[in-house]
Amino acid sequence: MADDSAVLDALRDAILRGEFVAGQRLVEIDLCERFCSSRFAVRAAIPVLASEGLVDVQRHRGARVRAISIEEAIEITEVRQLLEGLTAARAAERATPADIADLREIITQLRHAAGSGELVRYSEADARLHALVRRIAAHETAASIIERLRAQMARQAFMLSLVPGRQAMSLAQDEAIVDAIEARDAPAAERAMRRHVASVIESLRSDSQADLAAAVP
Repeated sequence: MADDSAVLDALRDAILRGEFVAGQRLVEIDLCERFCSSRFAVRAAIPVLASEGLVDVQRHRGARVRAISIEEAIEITEVRQLLEGLTAARAAERATPADIADLREIITQLRHAAGSGELVRYSEADARLHALVRRIAAHETAASIIERLRAQMARQAFMLSLVPGRQAMSLAQDEAIVDAIEARDAPAAERAMRRHVASVIESLRSDSQADLAAAVP
């Protein structure tokens, strides 16, 4: 039988991968069967996921996968823009030659994934790049907040990666971030990161406008 931490990780991953749709009720007995766990382990996982913004818990109605509107997604990304700009600037000030080599290796992986059209591989490598920038920055408070916000946006981020031309734009932006970090240019690194996140906001706004247009008869 899976322990508490394993159940938490498995349920979190399933939500982030979209195996549970937004608004779907999380039925305790079904989760126990799916993850071969005790009810106690499932009950312990729910409030943790609620604190991460992935689950809504309503009294007498149980837990559901949290639905995030486009408007809220934009607000979340605006906050991330500020914090990720900060971490990029800090990374430029603190990066070692080994850190730069690791960043360059991920850029190579991104190029290969983009060139071969491997969307999932590209998305995973992009997440590793940004996680490495945060690790180099060593700003624990910013990293913690960003991670919580990123988790809430995981499904939207994957859908954005499917937009035609998005990978080429993202790759160029990631390269600019790494170039600035390697040059130890903190202001340039912050600007490059903020431009990168700003493009996500623009994509979200475009989606919102497209949804509105589709709703008009």
